[in-house]
Amino acid sequence: MAARSLRQLIRDATLVSSGAMRALHCLACAAALLVLGGCGTTPAPSPSPAYPVAPAQLSAVAPGQLSDTQAHDIAIHALGLVGTPYRHGGNTPEAGFDCSGLIGYVYRHRVGRAPPRTVAQLSAWGQPIAGSQLRSGDLVLFGTGRIPSHAGIYVGQGRFVHAPASGGQVRLDQLQSGYWAQQGASFRRL
Repeated sequence: MAARSLRQLIRDATLVSSGAMRALHCLACAAALLVLGGCGTTPAPSPSPAYPVAPAQLSAVAPGQLSDTQAHDIAIHALGLVGTPYRHGGNTPEAGFDCSGLIGYVYRHRVGRAPPRTVAQLSAWGQPIAGSQLRSGDLVLFGTGRIPSHAGIYVGQGRFVHAPASGGQVRLDQLQSGYWAQQGASFRRL
């Protein structure tokens, strides 16, 4: 009987500890979203399209017309995909993402826009902007040659989300980190 009670106490303590850790993790995530969201100073997000968005629902409106709220929604959704595995040609969280697949998925699911599928095509979509004009949701394109070879989504505070390479995961990086600072970044607003 005493051994059974001891086992029960250990199991109960483990459950409480596990629940406390989950609660602490949720609290940390909520705090991060508040910081990234400007501590609640932005307007409430607009309703997002239902998942998945059917091709007929995708907007044919020319790029360059996203509201601040839509741009913020794009950044938050991209941050939520950090940790998703990289997969060449991938364009869903279940299958994994390559860089342009990540951008396409986020734009389709947050604002109903279907961006071009390749980085070369993305480099001509939207309006070019200076780095000093960056806002959340803008595209970041990299390449030291004439045509960019990599892209990501700017999320604010000098950071961007991207799907970097085979064997990697979607991640958050700094634009001014050693490697990315040398990659000839250009920026586009949709």
